[in-house]
Amino acid sequence: MSDASNLAKNIRDRFSGTTEERLGRALSDLLENPLLTGAIGRAFDAREKASQAQEVAFGALNIPSAADIERLTRRLRSVSHRLEGIEDGVQRLDRALSPARGGESEIDQRLSKIEEQLGSLSEKLGSAPATSRAPAHAPAGATRKAPGTARRAPGGKTKPAGAAARKKT
Repeated sequence: MSDASNLAKNIRDRFSGTTEERLGRALSDLLENPLLTGAIGRAFDAREKASQAQEVAFGALNIPSAADIERLTRRLRSVSHRLEGIEDGVQRLDRALSPARGGESEIDQRLSKIEEQLGSLSEKLGSAPATSRAPAHAPAGATRKAPGTARRAPGGKTKPAGAAARKKT
């Protein structure tokens, strides 16, 4: 039995060694053959021309190519990311401007306080006596005269309000 296994092993070694060498030689001969390399080159050129013709035909039929779809996919992803950023910003603004739980927002509270202060100031101004309503730019102790009342001339004489204007004209 050892003779049979040795014989099988020898045959296998001989065929595998020679088969690999034969196959390598055959492939190298094929690749060196100008007829085969020319045929492979022409096949690749024909494939490129067919691809270009397909793109032209798809363009004529208004059907997008794979490259067009890939570009569109990239643009859509870019727009999607930008839109997510905008949505996040809107949510932050919404949280900042929304009223607090169960109460008024900070802005509403500040506006209410300002309105209360204005109301109290207008009440104080409405209840103040007429003599104390002198303009802020008037000298201390000066009071404002009502329109049409007489005024004193430099010599101590009293003139009506519009007399000086009538003399000049």
